This record gives sequence, C-alpha cells and structure tokens, in this order.
Amino acid sequence: MSEHIRLKRGLNIPISGEASQKITKTVVSDVIAIKPTDFKALTPKLTVKEGEEVKAGQPLFVDKKRPEIRFCSPVSGVVSEIVRGDRRKLLEVRVKADAETGYVNFAASKFQQLKKGEITAQMLERGLWPLIKQRPYGIIANPEDTPKAIFISGMNTAPLAADWNFVLQNEFSNLQTGIEVLSKLTNGGIHLSLATKGFASGELHRLNGVILHSFEGKHPAGNVGIQINSISPINKGEIVWTVDPLSLAIIGRSFNKNIYDASRIVAVTGPKAVNPSYVKTIQGVCMSSLKEYFGTSKLGIRVVSGNVLTGTNIGENGFLGFYDNQVTVLEEGNYSEMFGWCKPFRLKKFSFSHSYWSWLGCGKKKYNMDTNLNGGVRAFVVSDVYGKVLPMDIYPVYLFKACLAKDIEKMENLGIYEVIEEDVALCEYVCPSKIEIQKIISDGIDLMLKEMA
Repeated sequence: MSEHIRLKRGLNIPISGEASQKITKTVVSDVIAIKPTDFKALTPKLTVKEGEEVKAGQPLFVDKKRPEIRFCSPVSGVVSEIVRGDRRKLLEVRVKADAETGYVNFAASKFQQLKKGEITAQMLERGLWPLIKQRPYGIIANPEDTPKAIFISGMNTAPLAADWNFVLQNEFSNLQTGIEVLSKLTNGGIHLSLATKGFASGELHRLNGVILHSFEGKHPAGNVGIQINSISPINKGEIVWTVDPLSLAIIGRSFNKNIYDASRIVAVTGPKAVNPSYVKTIQGVCMSSLKEYFGTSKLGIRVVSGNVLTGTNIGENGFLGFYDNQVTVLEEGNYSEMFGWCKPFRLKKFSFSHSYWSWLGCGKKKYNMDTNLNGGVRAFVVSDVYGKVLPMDIYPVYLFKACLAKDIEKMENLGIYEVIEEDVALCEYVCPSKIEIQKIISDGIDLMLKEMA
C-alpha cells in the first residue's frame, strides 16, 4: 500500500433504508432505455430507427462530434420508441427486449499483446468508451488523449450506496482483466483507493497492477474527485481519467467474453423502499419492473436513479441511469410546517448544525428523510459551513461566486479543474441559503467547455 489518507471533514447523512446484503430478485425489464442526458457535453446522433431490430452491443447513437464513440444497446430486441424533448432534443432511445438476449460477437483479441491505439480501437468498437470519464469537467474521455493517470474509487460513501464488495463478489477475473486493459492507456499507473475499514474484506485489494491507497473519513471520502485532490491534484493542462468499479467489471467482461454485457446488481434503498435489498438486472432497466419495492404515501413518492445527493428524479416509470447501480425511494415533502424553524424538540428531523435536539444521545439513529427543503432560497450567506463538509484544498464560497460571475480566470485559480457536481453535493445539502450549488458548478463547467475548447 502506498499511503494511508485520513480526511477530517465530511458528513455521513443518517438516512434510513439501507439495502440488506441479499439478492431478492432477478429483474427482467420488458423495455430498457439509454439516455443521452446521462452524459455531459454530448451531442448525440442516432444510428437506428423505430422498429429496427438490434442486438446487445449494437450502437443506438454516437457522439456527433466524435462518431467513433458508440452508445450500445444492453439488450437485443426492437427499437420501440425514440423520445424527444424541446427542439427535438434526443432524450431516450427505448428498446423492447427479447425474451432471450442475442449479442453482437466481437472478435477475440489477445489484449495483453496490444498497444494503446489497438486497445482504444477495440474499446470504441465494443461500445466501452463511454465508461471512461475525464477530469477536469467529468465528461467522456477523449480517445486521442493520454492521461497522466487513471483513478478508481473502490469505496462508496454516498448515502445508502451499494456495497462494492457485495456487488462485485464474483467479478474478480473481470476486474483484473479491466485493470490489464486500462493499464495500456496510461503511463502514469492506475490508482485504486479503498476504505481503511474492511480493506481486505472484498476482492478489490487483491487486484494486481494498481497503486493502492487507503482512505478514512466521512462522505465524500469515497468520491474519486476527493481522492484525486489528495493523491495528485489536477493542474491546468493536465488530464486524468476515472472509472468506477462497475464500469471496470463491464470492460473486463467484454474482453473475457467478447460481448457487451451490461448486467449489474442494483441496490434498492430509501425510507420508502419496501424490503430494501439488491436485485440483478440490466443497464437502463425500467422502474416499473421494480414497483414491488416501492412503498406508498399520501404525499407521493420520488424515485431517484442514484443517491439522494446526486441522483436524478426519474419517476415510477423512468429508467435507470447509465452509470447507476442504486435506486432511492423517498417520500415527497409537499407540506409546510408552522414554526418549523424554531422548534428545538424536532426529534424526527436531522440537523447538521445541531439546531434540533434530535442529536442528543442518538449517534446511530437513522431518519426517514423526505424531499422537503425546510426553507426557501435566500441570499448567499458567507460562512465556513461548506468547508466543514468539503475535504479539498480549495475555497468553495469563492469558487461558487466566481462561477456565478462567469469569471474564468478566478474559476481556474480557485479550483474549477478539481471539482464536478458530485464533489459539492454536500455543500448544497448543508447550505443555509438553499442554493443549488451543483447547478452553479455545472454551469461553470459548461462555460469552461465553451470558452476553453
């Protein structure tokens, strides 16, 4: 192990509904969808039409600017619907799945003997390239670049996150193949970060060909951006790539089996989840196939693809995100509470600032949280509250203000290359002004992509 890093700042949100470590069902969805909106800065170009038959591994659309980057169907079947939004923006490509999946069979390759350009070509052909993200900006990596290093976070500290050790318990050979493939793409090595607690309890610590790091701390210690900042901060002009363990397994499967196999184990979690547990399913699964796990409420429920901090509200008939292996079910907070702001006895409410008495003697208590903001947007309050939950060597308030002012020079100096939306999600959660900080960072990144391209 190269080093142990302890982060003192952060916050673990005590929300109820953690998935028990058991697989309760194999979910076969009649319809799946791949959504271009899951990818930042992507202009999609369709390669299929409604009614066309496809196989798993066949492209549904490509990147218009880089058509070699393909986005493939995870199932075989018929393209049932192409969903568009305003100005004919492509939102979803839906495929009605066959009862038995038929795959595009890729030519077997001895990847151990291939060079970078050949590995890149193979990954592009197999539809694997969207699994690699680039920092800065959190966009799909450019196949023509060579990153200074590749980073993988083998720990997930987000609220109710799926346990990587449980999800990947039978994937060691695929993970090792993925490491060997990715090692061809960089000269700076592959950095793998694991939690200090339970470091040797799973398969990830046995992987060869990686530089191991152990991290100790509260969320967002598991975010790869936080780990990069602690191990090798990104300077202007530098590029690093990131891959999550699920994507690593998919890459390894493709080279071991010579097909595009995007199956996954998904954690169904949240205060309104019935029997929160794990299910075996496929990329882009429809939430209607999971309805037996969703509770009910007079106020309504919200189904989120991902975790409560960074996930997307997709509704009860939406589709799982491309990178997600977690579904969170919450109650809608469509209510007002008289004098709620001055009730210190609110024992069922969690407060980061200890405004309520619920924190007394309840260190391990879990809360049935909902989507209520408990307040409205107000003026930007200058305080150190963001710094208490963001373990990065930046000045968050000034970075957010630079993004609002669209001052590119200040954004560069204050750390815009270091962060993406997920890294500041906790800042938004604890914000006393209820400001959408993730949106501010997203708009800042969009500005950088536009002006610095």
